[in-house]
Amino acid sequence: MSEPTKLKKNLTLFDVYAMSTGAMFSSGLFLLPGIAASYTGNSVFLAYLLAGFLILPAMYCMAELSTAMPKAGGTYYFLDRSMGPLMGTIGGLGSWVAVVFKSAFALVGMGAYLGIYLDLPFTITAIILTIAFGAINVFGAKETTLLQRILVTTLVVILIAFCLLGLKETGLVKAFRPNPEHGAFFKSGLVGFVSTIGLVFVSYAGLTKVASVAEEVQNPDRNIPLGMTLSLITATIIYTLGTLVLITLLEPQDLYNSLTPIADAGRVFMGNWPLDLGVVLIVVAAIAAFASTGNAGIMSASRYPYAMAKDKLVPEKLSQIGKFGTPTIAIVVTVLTMIAVLILFDVASVAKLASAFQLLLFGLVCVAVIVMREARIDSYKPGFKAPLYPWLQITGILISFWLIIEMGILAIAFTGMVTIGCVLWYYFYGSRRTTRRGAIFHVHERLGQQRYEGLERELMTIIHDRTQDENLSYEAVIARSVMMDFRYGMYDLAQLHSIMAEKSSEQFDIDAEVIETQFSEDLLQLRPINKGVYIAYQSAEEIEQPELFVMRFGPQAKLALPRLQDAHTLMFLLSPPKPVGLDLRLAGHLAEVVQSDHFEQRWLAAKTDKDMNEVLMRDDHFLHGSVTSFPALAAQIGKLISEVEIADSCLIALIERGGAVMAATPETILMEGDEVAIIGEPDDLKKLQREI
Repeated sequence: MSEPTKLKKNLTLFDVYAMSTGAMFSSGLFLLPGIAASYTGNSVFLAYLLAGFLILPAMYCMAELSTAMPKAGGTYYFLDRSMGPLMGTIGGLGSWVAVVFKSAFALVGMGAYLGIYLDLPFTITAIILTIAFGAINVFGAKETTLLQRILVTTLVVILIAFCLLGLKETGLVKAFRPNPEHGAFFKSGLVGFVSTIGLVFVSYAGLTKVASVAEEVQNPDRNIPLGMTLSLITATIIYTLGTLVLITLLEPQDLYNSLTPIADAGRVFMGNWPLDLGVVLIVVAAIAAFASTGNAGIMSASRYPYAMAKDKLVPEKLSQIGKFGTPTIAIVVTVLTMIAVLILFDVASVAKLASAFQLLLFGLVCVAVIVMREARIDSYKPGFKAPLYPWLQITGILISFWLIIEMGILAIAFTGMVTIGCVLWYYFYGSRRTTRRGAIFHVHERLGQQRYEGLERELMTIIHDRTQDENLSYEAVIARSVMMDFRYGMYDLAQLHSIMAEKSSEQFDIDAEVIETQFSEDLLQLRPINKGVYIAYQSAEEIEQPELFVMRFGPQAKLALPRLQDAHTLMFLLSPPKPVGLDLRLAGHLAEVVQSDHFEQRWLAAKTDKDMNEVLMRDDHFLHGSVTSFPALAAQIGKLISEVEIADSCLIALIERGGAVMAATPETILMEGDEVAIIGEPDDLKKLQREI
C-alpha cells in the first residue's frame, strides 16, 4: 500500500477549540499572575481583560488567511504566498524556533506544580514528556487531539470551578473592590499598567497556533474562526476572574513571590477538603495546562518544516507523510530539537524572548491580509473576512510593534538575531531552489510592474480542495443546466435577461428579479475563456445550489453587446455564497473543458440540447447509453430513480425518452427504451463500463 501524500482532515470544531485553548493556558495563569500583580497591583485583572481585546486584530487576520488558504504551516504559508519566500522563511523558521522554545518551557513548567507533591528533576521529566507527546503525534492527529480534548476539558472544568468557588469565597462585590493592601488601583501608574498589558499579552499568543494545522481541519470556513472565538472568550473570562480571585485572597508578598499562585489561592478556600483534594485538583489542572501546551506545540511546530519542505525551502525529506498520515520526520526533528533545547538552554529566559518574535509575526500577518486584499486576486476567497478593513489590520501592526518595544532591548535583539538567521538560511539554501513569488507582485502589477501568475493557480487549487467534498459536482450542474440555441435574430442584454428569467422560473423556481439583479449591466462581467466563449458568474443568497444558463448563437444570430461581436457562446453561472469559492471552481472546470482539444468543432456541431450537454461533460466523469446496455440498470427497470441501486458516486442525471430529454428526478420511473446519461467518479463509471 502506498504511503499517503496528504494530511488527513480529522480535526473538528472541538479540536480547534481544544488546541487554541490548550495552547493559551500554561504560564499565563499558573506562573505569571504574581509577577504581573507586582507591577500593577489591583488592576492586574483589567490588564488581562484588555490584553484579550488586543489579540483580536491578529486573531481575525489569522482566521481570514486560514479560511482562504487552509494549508499546513499557517504563518509560514500566509507570509510566503503574500510577500514571497524570503518572508515565508522568516515566518516559518522563526515560528518553529519560537514554538519549540515555548513548548519546552511549558513542559519544564509542569515541574513547579509536580514539585508540590513529588521530588522530580525538572529537565528529565520534561524530556520524557517530550518523547511521549512526540510519539502520540506520530501516531496521528486523531490520537493527538483526543489527548488534547481530555486535557483541555479537565483544565477548563477545574478552572471554572476555581473561579466560581473563589468568587463565592470573596463575594462578587468584594472581588471588584480594590484591595488596599496592594496599594493604588494602578500601583505603578498608567505606564506600569501599560507595561503589564504587554507582559500578559503573550498569555494569549497560543490562540492562533491552530492556523498551522488548518489543512487538517474539517469545514475550515466555519470551524477555524468559530473555534478561535470560543477559545478567546473562554480564556479571557478565566484569566480575568482567576486574577480577581488571586488579588483578593492572597497577601501581596505571598502573591508576588509565588511560582504556584493558583495552588496557593486554592489552599485558602479549599485547603480543608479531605485528602487535600482541592489543591490536588488544581495541580491536575496545572499539569493538564502545561501538557496541553506542550502537546499542541509539538503538533503545530512540526507543520512548519513540513510545509517548508514541500516548497523546497528546507530538505524535502521533512515533507514525507508516514503510514499514520502525519509528517513523521518533521515531528521527530521537532522533538529532538526540543530535547536539545531542554539540555542546553535556560528555557524560561529564552522562551520569554521567543514571545517577542511571535509578536513580530502577528504584525506581519496583519500586513499579509492587506497585501492579499490589495492584490485583488479573483481566487483569493476567504470563508471569513476580518472586519473594519484596513483599520483593524493597521491597529494590529501598531499593537505588535509597540508590545515588542515594551519587552525591552533583549527581546528586540533576540527577534533581530532570529530574523537575520532566517534571512541567511534563505540566501544560502532556499533562494536557489524556488522561483515562487508572493501576492505582493500583484500589487506591483496594479502599479505597472510585474505579477506572479502561479499564485492564482495555487489559490484555485486550494478552492478546489475546500469545495470538493460538497455534494455540488460540476457534472450535476451541467446535467441540469439550461441549454439554449439561437439560430436567428438580434439579442440585447434586456432580451437575454427576459429569456433567463423565464427559464429560471420554469426549471429552478428562481425569482426573475434575482437574475436581473445579479446579471445587471452594472454587475455584468463577461470573461473570455476561449475564442468566442464568455462566462459571467455571480453568487446569490436566494439560491440553494448552483445553476448554469448556456446560450449558443448561430451564424445568423447577432449580439447587440459591445466587445462581444466575436462571441458564439455565453454562459451565466449563478451560485450560492457557500461554500466560498464554489463559483470559481465551477467556472474553472468550464474553462478546462472549453479549452480542451477540438472543443469548438464538437460544440458548434452539436445539434440538440443533449448533444450540447454531453460536450460540456468531462469525458472521464460521464457515461451515456441505453438502459439495457447497463446490466445493473436493466435489472431495475420499473423502479423509481430514488430506488435504483447504483454506486454511491454515480447519478442518473438525464433521460432521453421518445425523443425528449428530461432531468432525472427521484420520482421518475426508469423504463425500457430509455437512454440515460450517468455522471460519477471515474473509477465507479469504469466498473459500470466493465459490466456492459
